[in-house]
This record gives sequence, structure tokens and C-alpha cells, in this order.
Amino acid sequence: MKPAPFEYFRARSVEEAIDLLSEHGPDAKPLAGGQSLIPAMNFRLATPAVLVDLNEAVGLSDVTAQDDGLHIGGMTRHRTLEQSETVARNAPLVTAAMPFVAHAAIRTRGTLGGSLAHADPAAELPAVMLALDAVFTVRSRQGARHVRAADFFTGLFTTALEAGELLTEVTIPPRPVRSTYAFQEIARRHGDYALAGAAAAVAVDEHGRCTSARVALLSVADRPVLAEHARRALEGEPPTADAINAAAAAAAAHDIDPPGDIHASSAYRRHLAAVLIRRVLERAFHSRETS
Repeated sequence: MKPAPFEYFRARSVEEAIDLLSEHGPDAKPLAGGQSLIPAMNFRLATPAVLVDLNEAVGLSDVTAQDDGLHIGGMTRHRTLEQSETVARNAPLVTAAMPFVAHAAIRTRGTLGGSLAHADPAAELPAVMLALDAVFTVRSRQGARHVRAADFFTGLFTTALEAGELLTEVTIPPRPVRSTYAFQEIARRHGDYALAGAAAAVAVDEHGRCTSARVALLSVADRPVLAEHARRALEGEPPTADAINAAAAAAAAHDIDPPGDIHASSAYRRHLAAVLIRRVLERAFHSRETS
């Protein structure tokens, strides 16, 4: 199929992009990598009247490590995230998750901001940013505001972005001492949407007790889900095998109510969630790369 008719504008700067989005309001959509938006338009699942192309907007693809965390521009390509030494040093969970994102050809065009704004509940990056407690900078003509990942994803393919706003940057807080990370998902074929997935960011004190356990789940709800019951079960405790098993079971039982579809039943997704939570926690806590 072909998309519905639309107007096309190529923004040369962030300010021009924001002006165009504000001028055309809810009828306008920013075009980043286009790996999700263009297929949706071709199937008439999305029918924006205006596209604002961000690919030549300057200043949206920088990756810098600063005192307050890792700053990543919204137009940063997935491939850049996958290969960046700065990302690997400051946010290794992002590096671990990137090979699971679709296929290499998609990753050369797809962008961080595009994936987050699309808010697919089966996508990896929204869950990763939730596990890392990232903060999103969104800009409009009225200025900038900062939205935590926990408040950004509001439902199926919906976010806290308002008309005329653009997601320009993601800030990932500095890594805690003695922190480790793990990511895993299960899909029928590599590159397919996951039946379920889990991202873990954990930290321990000098005695080996858990001080932080953030586990975010994907493809088990209408948005990424933080496993609060797993966190409560682990924080302040030694991460023994029994504690991890109990945390995984509690999270799968109480934190999610996964949907069923032609790919997997609700019960099967709940089972997968428990398995994946246990695996990522074991891998993270037992990693020799703890710093």
C-alpha cells in the first residue's frame, strides 16, 4: 500500500523542527529513522498530514559523558549506540541490549528518540531506559521539560509527549559503584519482536547485599513494566539463589498481567517473564565485572 497524502518539511535545526511541529500541531509527526513510522503509514495505520524530517537537524546525535550522566541525542542511531565505547563504559546495559534490536540494517537507520517516542511495548530500548531510570528532555516553543522514563510511557504506543514537543535528549544517571547489568529476551527468531524480555540494573554494597535492583520487562503489557516486587524482595538482602527465585516469582505473579495473542498465551508470557527475571538477575549479580 501507499501512504495517505502528506506535506514534507526538512528541518535544518532543532529550533526549525520545533517551530514546524508547533505550527502544524497534532497533524505533524517528526521523521527520525522512519523504521516504524513509514511502514505504519504505508499500511494507513498512521496518517500524519505533515512530516518534519529531523535527519539534517544539527545537534541531535551527540553522545557525551558528563558529571551528571551520559547524554545521548534523540537522533543517535542504534548502530552508534551499539558500537560506542562511551556508551559501553557508562551504560553497558544499552550496549548489551542493542544486538537484540531488529536486524543490522534496521539499526543503521533507527534512532534512540524514534524508538522511545514510538513506545512499542515489545521494543527493547524503552525497557532499558526504565531499568536505568533515564530522564528524557523534551522541547517545544515554551521551553524544555524533563520527564523520567517511569512517567514517559503512558500506554500502548502513547507517551507523555504533547503536540509540538520533540524528544531531543536522553540522560542516563551515572553508574552506581559495584553495579552490573544484564539483558535477555526470547523471540521465535532473532530479530523478531520478543515474546518477553527483561533488563536488569543491580548494585551491591561492600558486604555483597543488594542496594538496588531495577528490572524492567518488555512485551508483557501495554508499556514497559518495572518489577517492583522483585526490587522489594531483593534490596537489603544478599542475592542468593533462593532470594532471586523468590523475587522472580513475586514479580511474575504480581507486577504483570500479560496479554495473550497468536504468538503466546498470557500464562506462557507470565512463565517466560519469571524465567527471564531469574536469568538476568543471576547474570547481573554474579558478573565478575562488578565495579
